[in-house]
Amino acid sequence: MKALVLAGGSGTRLRPITHTSAKQLVPVANKPILFYGLEALAAAGITETGIIVGESEREIREAVGDGSDFGLDVTYLRQEAPLGLAHAVLIARDYLADDDFVMYLGDNFVFDGITGVVEEFREERPDARILLTKVANPSAFGVAVLDDDGRVSALEEKPQHPTSDLAVAGVYLFTPLVHEAVRAISPSGRGELEITDAVQWLIDAGHDVRSTVISGYWKDTGNVADMLEVNCTLLERMESRVEGHVDEHSEIIGRVRIGAGAEVRRSRIVGPVTIGPGTVVENSYIGPSTSIAENCLIHDSEIEFSIVLGDSSFVGVRRVEASLIGRNVKVTLAPRVPATHRLIIGDHGSVQMPS
Repeated sequence: MKALVLAGGSGTRLRPITHTSAKQLVPVANKPILFYGLEALAAAGITETGIIVGESEREIREAVGDGSDFGLDVTYLRQEAPLGLAHAVLIARDYLADDDFVMYLGDNFVFDGITGVVEEFREERPDARILLTKVANPSAFGVAVLDDDGRVSALEEKPQHPTSDLAVAGVYLFTPLVHEAVRAISPSGRGELEITDAVQWLIDAGHDVRSTVISGYWKDTGNVADMLEVNCTLLERMESRVEGHVDEHSEIIGRVRIGAGAEVRRSRIVGPVTIGPGTVVENSYIGPSTSIAENCLIHDSEIEFSIVLGDSSFVGVRRVEASLIGRNVKVTLAPRVPATHRLIIGDHGSVQMPS
């Protein structure tokens, strides 16, 4: 069984971060989101992995390499334009050959991994299996309708009036039959070959399409709010570990991980928090659900519920929260502008001035 990992999207909802970095490499809990998916595939016993790449190919290659760090054998497959998930299957035809495969969206996060569903697929081997999860806003996703036996009877891509609250998560398992399906469908209204249309083709042709409803945590990390939520979820299960130096004037509360070479001076850290190697935190407060990457400087500042990428600095900045900060960013306090007041006050007036 092989894997096809999609890492070619441009990440428009994460701009401006993704103007200079691949969205799949934006870190949560100080690790690129793509790495969690690759680790999940390796844990499920899959080694041969094709990665679909686009404009950010160079960055993905530099980060993942040949895949050996993950226990994978990686092949890169170029998609010249974002023409849909089914199009990715189409261009990967030669690589996938006649093997069963898992298709995994590189910016998705499945907390409990996919080992169970992969084993189930290998044992039962339906024509396709999709992962589903209940969501509050199904119109933002592909939506599945199940029959009384739990088989998928219909799929709709981002319906205006959804008939189900079961969204299609970013993991699909296929036999080689899907190659016939992706060749048979036409581009959707947005000009893409939709994988939901390919799965619907399988259903309409009478093939066995099954589903697994995820009981654990799943998230599409396509926007800042979702990135921060996943970061929070990961940090809550993180084990505390202090490899750097914390001085006697600092206070560490809760789950806190401090990387090698990091220094905490005269500061208060309230977990869950992770601080990367080489980062310096002094005279500052770092609040819950915050990830600060490597080689950052946090001086006389307050940060909470945020992600700060590598080599960035905060100096003299009060109360930053719910933020995603890119690499090599400098955030400082603006100089004070002298306050002046111009007054024209009539007789017997009464005015209160701010201090």
